[in-house]
Amino acid sequence: MTMRLALGDILVDVQFKDIKNVHLSVYPPTGHVRISAPERMNLDTVRVFAISKLDWIKAQQKRLISQEREASREFLERESHYLWGKRYLLELRTSKGRSQIAVTHKKIVITSTDSLSQEKLRALMDDYYRTSLRAKALELILLWEQRLEVRVNQLFIQKMKTKWGSCNPSARNVRVNLELAKKAPECLEYIILHEMMHFFVPNHGPRFVELMDQHMLHWLQVRQKLNATPLSQARHQPVEL
Repeated sequence: MTMRLALGDILVDVQFKDIKNVHLSVYPPTGHVRISAPERMNLDTVRVFAISKLDWIKAQQKRLISQEREASREFLERESHYLWGKRYLLELRTSKGRSQIAVTHKKIVITSTDSLSQEKLRALMDDYYRTSLRAKALELILLWEQRLEVRVNQLFIQKMKTKWGSCNPSARNVRVNLELAKKAPECLEYIILHEMMHFFVPNHGPRFVELMDQHMLHWLQVRQKLNATPLSQARHQPVEL
């Protein structure tokens, strides 16, 4: 069930779910506010909670609205593209053989037999990102499986509109956002560890924080770095309390 609260000029969507704790999120690019609350909680209690967090909500809205946005890529010669947190210039070449992508010190080179449409160039780049991300993610999952003594059954990679990652603890599945191939490798490691921690703790409460502190001392800094990087116009990560 979803309801809406009006707190002055701030509108809050409230979703009542079969959960134990309250979750507050502020979504870019407009600062939309959403609260997920346990089904047993009444709307007045949620209102009191939201009012107590108004200063935090306004601070996050101000930051998100002013945050830099990543311009939509047009796949033009010498256009900037990112891979593992580094900036590369795009170079387009024509040659015989199948279309392929190569990464040099400063360039991402796409070679094809003919000039490709923007859609086909984007699809090629997405395939390259997907392959690179899967290889790195599987390497990190193996590392953390050994450290945590828990197994991930399946890894899914997809374009996600509101999250960097998600998981299904009962099925032991982890899902990561394709956009992470553009970010520094430590951002991917943080997301993988974050999702694997939910195999042990279902929420973001004190026990979750304790475990994250134990296994990745600088995880808060990495999370801040990830959320501070330019956002894609199509895919946004919410800020969660």
